[in-house]
Parts: sequence; C-alpha cells; structure tokens
Amino acid sequence: MSNGYPILARVDNPDDLKKLSIPELKGLCRDLREFIIQTVSQTGGHLASSLGVVELTVALHKVFDSPRDKIVWDVGHQSYPHKIITGRKEQFHTIRCFNGLSGFPNPKESEHDTYVVGHASTSLAAAMGMAKSRDFAGEDYNIIAVIGDGAMTGGIAFEAINNASNMPSKLIVILNDNGMSISPNVGGVRQHLSYLRTVPTMRTIKAGALKTLRHIPWFGPRIARALDAVTDNLFYFVSPSKTGIMFEEFGFTYLGPFDGHNLKVVIDVLKSAKNWTESGPILIHLLTVKGKGFDPAEGSPTSYHGVGAFDPEIAKKEKLPEKGAPKKRVSYTDVFADALLELAVTDQKIIAITAAMAEGTGLDKFRDRIPERFFDVGIAEQFAVTFAGGLAIQGMKPVIAIYSTFLQRAFDQIIHDIGIQKLPVVFALDRGGLVGADGATHHGVFDLSYLRMIPNFVVMAPKDESELRDMLYTAIEHDGPIALRYPRGSGTGVQLKKGFEPIPIGKAELLREGNDITLIGIGNMVHTCELAAEKLAEAGIDAAVINARFVKPLDSDLIGKWVGKTGRVVTVEDNVLMGGFGSAVLELLDEMDILETPREEQNGDYQPIEIKRIGLPDEFIEHGTQQELWEKHGITVNAVYEAARSMVGKVRLSVVEVKKGREEIQSQQNLQSGQLST
Repeated sequence: MSNGYPILARVDNPDDLKKLSIPELKGLCRDLREFIIQTVSQTGGHLASSLGVVELTVALHKVFDSPRDKIVWDVGHQSYPHKIITGRKEQFHTIRCFNGLSGFPNPKESEHDTYVVGHASTSLAAAMGMAKSRDFAGEDYNIIAVIGDGAMTGGIAFEAINNASNMPSKLIVILNDNGMSISPNVGGVRQHLSYLRTVPTMRTIKAGALKTLRHIPWFGPRIARALDAVTDNLFYFVSPSKTGIMFEEFGFTYLGPFDGHNLKVVIDVLKSAKNWTESGPILIHLLTVKGKGFDPAEGSPTSYHGVGAFDPEIAKKEKLPEKGAPKKRVSYTDVFADALLELAVTDQKIIAITAAMAEGTGLDKFRDRIPERFFDVGIAEQFAVTFAGGLAIQGMKPVIAIYSTFLQRAFDQIIHDIGIQKLPVVFALDRGGLVGADGATHHGVFDLSYLRMIPNFVVMAPKDESELRDMLYTAIEHDGPIALRYPRGSGTGVQLKKGFEPIPIGKAELLREGNDITLIGIGNMVHTCELAAEKLAEAGIDAAVINARFVKPLDSDLIGKWVGKTGRVVTVEDNVLMGGFGSAVLELLDEMDILETPREEQNGDYQPIEIKRIGLPDEFIEHGTQQELWEKHGITVNAVYEAARSMVGKVRLSVVEVKKGREEIQSQQNLQSGQLST
C-alpha cells in the first residue's frame, strides 16, 4: 500500500489522521479516492456516494474524537472512507463479501460505527435520541448526524426536524447536498458572510443587547422584538438558500451552504460547530458532487451509485461491450418494467409509482415513455401507498414498485389505507428473498409473512419471468389489493411469449406427478424443486412437484390431493419460515384435517402425514452472494433432495446403479457358466 497510497499507508486510525497537516490531508483524500475506486472495482459496492464525502469524512475525523464523539451516518452508502480511516483498511478488500466487512455501518463491526443504517432518513431521529441520553448522563461529547438531501425527503426526517425545537439538545447535523452543482454563489461575499454566522461573538452581542432592552420600560421590549426580527432577517439574507430559513424556523442554527470539497473550509466550519456555546441543534449545509474524483461516476452518479466489479480504465474510456459477447439473461426487474409499459400503453388508467428508485425498479422506462402517469415520490414509502389508495378509489390502476425491504416502512398504510378498504392497488415487490451483499437491512425475506396475514390481500410469486408477465396482468385486472413478489437478478432464461394470459386467483400448477413425496415451491424456489425431483428420480424416488403460485389464497384442492396421495410434503421458500409460505401450507392442511388422516403404505401399515419446511431461520441474515447464503441456510437443490430422501426412508437404486448391478450379475453368471463347462 505504501507505494500506491503513501499518505493512506500512514493512517490506521483517526489518531494518525489528526497528526497530518492540511496539505497531507489533501493527499490523504486523493489516496482514499483511488483506494476506494480500485477496491470497489474488484468487489462491487456503493461507489459514487462514498467518493462524494471523502473531504467531509477526513474533516470529521480531524475535528472530532471518534468513538467518544458519535458520528451517525444516514443510509450508510457513504461510509466507505469512514471504514478505511477507522481501522478497517486492511480488511476493506472484503467489503460486502461473505464473512467480510458490511457495506453499511454496524456497531458489532467497529466501535466507531454508532448505529446500524441501511434504510434512509433515520439519522436525525437516532442522533436526537443519543443526544438526549448524553444529556441525561451529564456528559458533553458531540453527536454528529450526516444526512443526504435525498434522505431529507423521508417522513421520519421531517418528524425529527419537527421535534428539534422541543428537544433543545446540542446536536450537529450535516446536510450532504449533492443534488446541486457547486456554483459561484457558494464562495465570495456570501460565503464570507456565512462564516460570520459561525462567530459566537455575534450571537453573544445580540443576546446581551436584547436582555438589556427588555429591561427598559415602555419601549424597550418593542425595540428588542424589532431588533430580534431584523437580525434574523439579516441572517436569512446571508443564507442564499431557502433551506436555511426552513431550518431556522424549526429551531436549528443554519450555517452554509459551503463547498463540501474545500477541505480547509469544512474543517473550519466543523471546528466552529464543535465550539458552539449555545444550546440547540446546528445544521451545516455542504454542497458536494456525487462520484467526485472519478469522471464516469461524476458524469453518471446514478449508474455508479451501486456497482458490480468493473475495469476503471475501460470505464473511463466508456468502452462498449465487444461484438459477439454473450448476452446476459434478462432480469426479473426488466421483465416487470417492460410488461408494465406494454400494458400501460393501451390502458390509460395504469399509474406507475416508486419511492426514489426509478432506475432500480426499472420504472425509468415508464417515466421516459409516459411521464404524465409516472410518480417518483422520493424516499416516502408511506406516502406512496396512501397516494396509490387515493388513485385507486377514484378508478385508476396504481402499480407501486418498491423493493421488498423498503415496503416494510409502509406496513400501517398497507393495512389501514389499502387492506381495510379493499382497494385495487398492485404492489410489485422487487428484490424479494435474499438479495446478497447488502445484507440484513436489504434482504426481502419477510414479505410473504407480513403480507399474507392482512385480510383482503392476494399474495403471489412467479416461478419464472414468463409467469411474471401473466401475474402482472392478473394483478392489474384484479379488484382488490394484490402483491406480486419477485427476486433480484436474472430469470431462468425461458422464452417470453407475446401477449398476456390471466391466472385464476388461488390456482396452483402441477408440474410433475409422483407417488412418494410432494415438493411444493413458491417463486424462484419452484425451479429448485424441479431440479431436486430430477435428482430424486435418479435415486428411485418418485416426487410430485407443485408450483404454488399463490401464498394467499392457497390451492386447497391441488395441494390437498397430492399431499393426501403421497403422505409426505416438502415446502420450499426464500423467506423466513416463521409465518411464511410453509406455515401457510401447514395451516391449510390443518384446516382440511389432512394432518389427522393417516396414509396407508404399500405394506399395509398406516403412517402419519410428514411435513418438512425449508426456508430461512428466525434470525437476521448476514451479507454474501445469494448462492453463498442459500448454501449456508440450506435452501438448495441438495437440501431439498436430502430432506426428501430422509422422509421417504429408503433409497431405491438409481437407473445407473441398476444397470451396473445387472452387468455385474451377468458377468458373474457368465464366469460361473464358463467354469462349469470346463
């Protein structure tokens, strides 16, 4: 590391950083950017966000004393420089890898990480709670919340702002605003005047003057009120942003905006905030550039927000894939987006809604083609759901595309504003199941459980991308709330047919008949069941396979028939077992009294119905690739195969073994025959 990153090689912790001069800190910023680019190009990760806060992170650790002072990051996409500086430099190459560093702050990983953050808009509320706890303990360390302008669109951020005036604890909030460019009005006179606001003397003089005036009879109090208003208006004038006025009205002292990439300016402002003597929260407004220091990321920050492995040099040249390169399988996200757009072109009532994830959910295609019927509501899932309810009750057909993990934030609205009224809103849940490297905060493994418990809801999941198209069509035509859940990544590669076919609500699909055991899969686990059935057949076990299609309502006729016939059933889901798909099947069989009906074996003995549920345990799952996590938690073809083998209780010889055995027997007979003739 010393050759490529000479300054970074000298920094193993924040104390090392504090010893560096301003020129050396600037060199550290250069090293950090290059180190992050080179590492993330190998591992993938959140690149543009972290590149945009390098100077801010260096300044924070220069001025404050982590871990005594608490830095609360919002979302955590921008925490890579922080991780590197706080003792995790040598492990950084394992970021988001199985058994490696988390892609987000996590207190279990480091004492410098103060809060688990994977969803946006949480930092202000958490930091306010920390500040109040500090005050109760009579301590005086600093709490610093770093929140982006995008996260400010979330409802919980506004709730925290609204409560700031009621909780006048000292709190430093840094608004990392990368939604606008750094324009000339950031510097010059206005920046100098903003600096004046950081001088405590000005506030002290004002406070003293007001105190004196209020003690003068008759006109004193009136003059004091006028002076107070005039000085506040002067401060507002100093601030070129209306954002400042809003925060001042909510009880914050607003400083800025400042150039977030001018290291000396950021350090000086943070020092002023640290030494601020007045009570109440302070907000520092910094303007930054997402992807700073890497031209491809600066030019396309959305594309480089979260990336897989890439070649930095090719990225700089914007080299196109070579002709003849193998074409990747189409993703479930793309299939959904294309199908929705295809349907919306002819159906003027279809409305597309997302919560700050137009590209991630594929709805950027809809936005570009039918912008008047597309709504990106920001990081406001609760609003998105109730907004969709308002559209539905007036006859429109709203489709909300949200990652499974983020829809959890609108659970009350799903029940109260949609479920109770039985409104025809379509919930397209992208990233259902284990999603991989983003870990516990992003796995969509609870949706089958929390949605199937809501009255009036239909919950379904396609076995492949072709069935996804038909399910979307079915959902849009359904008169009631309906959820369509599909996984992250590419589909199975099936040929997509033209047009759409409705799927009868609650009807499963028998894919394979069998006499020994029934395998029932939901969503992407159906293919796992099919492969397991093929492997079982080689071992002489005859397995039936059912594509459940629906978690709610279940197909009682088909499931009841085959479970009753085989007497053994394995359910497979990429969801938590508690309250999930397997639990739904268990409940169904109990309601049908099938569990109490013994099955007669071929030998005349009666055996009880046997059930094995395969899914995720009652715990938060770590980060790793989808395949690594499926392997660890036993949601694989081999796991289904072994479960079925143990339940059947006997393994028949495979076709290959039978053939081999017959050949050996014949060989022995021939040998004996020859010996006898001799």
